[in-house]
Amino acid sequence: MVSADNFRVFLELARSKRLGDAAQRLQMDQTTVSRRLGRLEQELNVRLFDRGVSGWTLTEAGRRVLPHAESMETILAAAMDSASPRTGALAGTVRVLSPDGFGAYLLIPALSDLRERHDDLMVEVFTSTTHDLITGRDFDIAITLEKPSRRLVEVHKLADYDLGLYASAEYLERHGAPRDRSELAEHPFIWYLDSLLDVQPLKSLAEHLAEARLMVQTNNITGHYTAARQGLGIAPLPTYIGDAEPGLVRVLPRDFTVTRTYWVVIPKDLVRLGRVNAIGALLKQIVDDSEHLRA
Repeated sequence: MVSADNFRVFLELARSKRLGDAAQRLQMDQTTVSRRLGRLEQELNVRLFDRGVSGWTLTEAGRRVLPHAESMETILAAAMDSASPRTGALAGTVRVLSPDGFGAYLLIPALSDLRERHDDLMVEVFTSTTHDLITGRDFDIAITLEKPSRRLVEVHKLADYDLGLYASAEYLERHGAPRDRSELAEHPFIWYLDSLLDVQPLKSLAEHLAEARLMVQTNNITGHYTAARQGLGIAPLPTYIGDAEPGLVRVLPRDFTVTRTYWVVIPKDLVRLGRVNAIGALLKQIVDDSEHLRA
């Protein structure tokens, strides 16, 4: 009999691609993870992974096994929801994938009420602005900047938001504020590392910043926010971040506003799970409560 626990090990390694990361998420040591994977490969009589410099990658046999392992995971998750000892209570783990700005500044601060109502529910929030994570199945519910194909997922619009330009009051006192877009070239800009940014709605933002000199680049929006607060230059930030910081001043508010959209993505076999729906309801509440998000 093939062990469901061994399939869980297989799934975590397929998602994390690194033995140490899989072991940490499974709360096992690496030797145990390796042993259970070896046992599963013996039971199935196939090699499931190739190990290379970029990590553990699925073999062709592993790719064929993956959807079946995901189905088993979904069935077990539904069983846990049904077997919850308290009516309406949720248990288990829900994985949420989010852009770094939304995840860090809106989602995580809003989790307290949900956790108080469901103290057996574990919420894992992965923040990223790269395309590759959404192409895998390493999430139960995702907030994305790109609208994916509906082939294997349910997709609906969450909200529109605006990006504006921000700098610290101290920076503007020292260097002066640009009076129009043509003067943006006189100021250093803070933005993403081009080599790590592959999300089209953000890449296309460069079209609106043709005048800008990118002098400080980092891989997440918290870095942009911190750099702007420290007076390193001007940063495009969501207005829900920039307007909430007293130390930042909106630059060219009438001349520069770029609207982008957040989408909610749920694998079709998870749309009825209670804990996924609880996150979906929380996302709707975040939008309803925010003056900067428009459903």
